[in-house]
Amino acid sequence: MFDKILIANRGEIALRVIRACREMGIASVAVHSTADADAMHVRMADESICIGPPPSSESYLSIPAIIAACEVTGAQAIHPGYGFLSENAGFVQVIEDHGLTFIGPTAEHIRIMGDKITAKETMIDLGVPCVPGSEGGVPDLATAQKLGEEMGYPVIIKATAGGGGRGMKVAQTAADMESAFMTARAEGKAAFGNDEVYIEKYLQRPRHIEIQVFGDGKGNAVHLGERDCSLQRRHQKVFEEAPGPAISAEERAEIGRVCADAVARINYIGAGTIEFLYEDGQFYFIEMNTRLQVEHPVTEAIFGVDLVREQIRVASGLPMSFAQDDLEINGHAIEVRINAETFPGFAPHPGKITAYHAPGGLGVRMDSALYQGYSIPPYYDSLIGKLIVHGRDRREALARLHRSLGELIVDGVETTVPLFHALMAEKDIHTGEYNIHWLERWLEREFES
Repeated sequence: MFDKILIANRGEIALRVIRACREMGIASVAVHSTADADAMHVRMADESICIGPPPSSESYLSIPAIIAACEVTGAQAIHPGYGFLSENAGFVQVIEDHGLTFIGPTAEHIRIMGDKITAKETMIDLGVPCVPGSEGGVPDLATAQKLGEEMGYPVIIKATAGGGGRGMKVAQTAADMESAFMTARAEGKAAFGNDEVYIEKYLQRPRHIEIQVFGDGKGNAVHLGERDCSLQRRHQKVFEEAPGPAISAEERAEIGRVCADAVARINYIGAGTIEFLYEDGQFYFIEMNTRLQVEHPVTEAIFGVDLVREQIRVASGLPMSFAQDDLEINGHAIEVRINAETFPGFAPHPGKITAYHAPGGLGVRMDSALYQGYSIPPYYDSLIGKLIVHGRDRREALARLHRSLGELIVDGVETTVPLFHALMAEKDIHTGEYNIHWLERWLEREFES
């Protein structure tokens, strides 16, 4: 087991890893930019080290600075959290070249799944169902137009190196294809340095279902059910729950088995999430995230496991602490992502926290790095907290979420808490009758008309 782990991240996810380390008796090292000198993860870690100025490119994305921090502190392993360098294969290779351990999958697996076309081809070979679409990249507009006619509109054009909703454009009709194709290519080039795109059939009313998998790198893997992440704005998740309200036990067992078998066959190590669109009883693979997800707490709640602790265990060479037969769903969990943003405009709203009170009570978890007097810097993602609730069933979880939102106090900045208060009054939320388009259409109807 490791003696010391460096966390190459910030905010609530850095705190999450620090807590797991402390419970395991492992010393933790926090890295931070000058803008985060007073951040909670810096205060909570056993050691901290400044790695650069506020811009991410000069601090949290600086591989030399992070490696140097390991050398200075004697950390033996690096946990990347999510975002930043968590899915950077080059980073993993540098870590290995320096005799350190990356707490996550191999560089090879990150490369395979980081390219959408290669990932899809790999999953097809492994027997995972995929969305109908182009075979590989689409080289030009004429080819895209021909594929659109063959598949039938609407279609979606995606950057092969895309993520976070960037480089994705829908062509509802043939008339939309040129604009969508050129825009997706331009966004892919600007955001990822790669303008290659591919095309898939655009499903009309799908849900976003993701399967949590975990492997030991030695041919053994399990699945931990699914999460429904269908409530999204601009392809960004805002509300996640487990188990999914539209998935039967039989469907869960079958798609879970397929996913676990797939990652076992490639000797995948650590946590991963295989994401699908789900419509009319069919699952269609869209991507695999080779890291811990923002919404991992809902899976932890219903299975009673610590995924970060498990990541650290298998990275150190220990076996997984559970087998598939040990994993049984207990109740229902929901997570809402709270951002420092205006509502309904969703513009970032950094500033000083003048008052903060986290909700509590049975079945309530608040993952946040906020404290009274903390100044949220303007340089990073606007996520400031995740409120997670767990109940015996979905109805109790929703009631607990409603109660907890009423207890939460965040003064000094605007947040997206009013969004969730409004959603709690919607019948479709309580019945679970929603898909990936529901939230944007609701926002347009309620606030933009």
